[in-house]
Amino acid sequence: TKSQNAGCSSSSSSSSWQEQLLPLVVTLRDCVREAVSKARAAMTFVVLQGALTATVAQGPERIVQRRHAVFSQALSAVVCGFMLKVYGGLEDPEFLQQLHSVGILAQFEALLSTYGEEEGMLEDMEVSVADLSRVAFTITEAKSEQLHDFLPTLRGTWAGFVVEVPLPSETFASLPQELKDGSLIQVESVLFNIGINQHQSLAERFGDSSLQERINQQSGERLRAYCHSLRDKLPHTAGVQSLSELLSALDRSLEVKKRKNVEVLWIAGTMCHKVNGIRLTSCKSAKDRTAMSVTLEQCLILREQHTLSQKHFSMALDCMRRSRLSWGQMLGCYAHSGFTISGLDPDEPPSGLQSTWLPHCLASRQHFYPVAFLLVTSHLLVLWLILSLVILLAKYQ
Repeated sequence: TKSQNAGCSSSSSSSSWQEQLLPLVVTLRDCVREAVSKARAAMTFVVLQGALTATVAQGPERIVQRRHAVFSQALSAVVCGFMLKVYGGLEDPEFLQQLHSVGILAQFEALLSTYGEEEGMLEDMEVSVADLSRVAFTITEAKSEQLHDFLPTLRGTWAGFVVEVPLPSETFASLPQELKDGSLIQVESVLFNIGINQHQSLAERFGDSSLQERINQQSGERLRAYCHSLRDKLPHTAGVQSLSELLSALDRSLEVKKRKNVEVLWIAGTMCHKVNGIRLTSCKSAKDRTAMSVTLEQCLILREQHTLSQKHFSMALDCMRRSRLSWGQMLGCYAHSGFTISGLDPDEPPSGLQSTWLPHCLASRQHFYPVAFLLVTSHLLVLWLILSLVILLAKYQ
């Protein structure tokens, strides 16, 4: 009897121990799976980065590969922006008519300097934005209510691509007949760049900024042609009447030989909003300069469209810029440091934060690990995986 009791007690203890261990094992398995998924995505990024670097090193025969790789990034950003604009403008008949009559404007705002490696990035961006003229959209009816049936699809060749954007049946039925018949929506893409960091100061004093001037001039001409087409075909569209004044102001800003003339970006952005266009903001790493630009634009929208008072403008802008987490949340569709209320100044922190801006930003950062930096060596990759596991375990517990 004693041996039986001892066996039962041992079996009960073993069962209790296994029941306590099971959730931890399941949690560890989930953490490992998530870490493996992140590592796979990170290594894909490294392989792609290496392929782009090898493109230049291995000769001009690989330039085509580089062009296709860069174009895929520009296309992804425009597709994302187009879908957001369509879903947000389904109840706007003027916007829907504009789509099949004139097409849609995609304005890229770049904050790259014309010095060093950023000049090469700007050249890549110029080509990829120009290649978007080969792209057109068409709206189709989704085959079912499954999520995968609402994903955009791409067809065509390098001579011309068509992106099919499916909509639910009820939504598709409310579209104008031209869009339901498969009318192609052309993309008019423009790129405006103003370098704002210290490297641009070097380029303007000792280097050459002709690349930036040429890109802005060409984009200004394409923007003018799009606005004239919109005014001729849809003269009663809201905001069209004010385009002439904005075009004149843009021409004057482009002609002025002024360092870091951010007025060009402001006017171009205002015109893009007037014509219901897609706006995408970027810099070298889409962090500091991009985040400062986006926060300023968000506050301007709040002031102009949602009655944000001037009294609270600075407070709202500072709150957005204090949190690095807020920057990350706002960069998903816009698609580095320097913006202030009065302009762009990379040497001056945001208004009202001269003494607390940098310490607060450093203190408010979460546990985000820059993959590109940590993957320099295999040792750092292992360190990154271990830290990710620790954070995930803390999250699940």
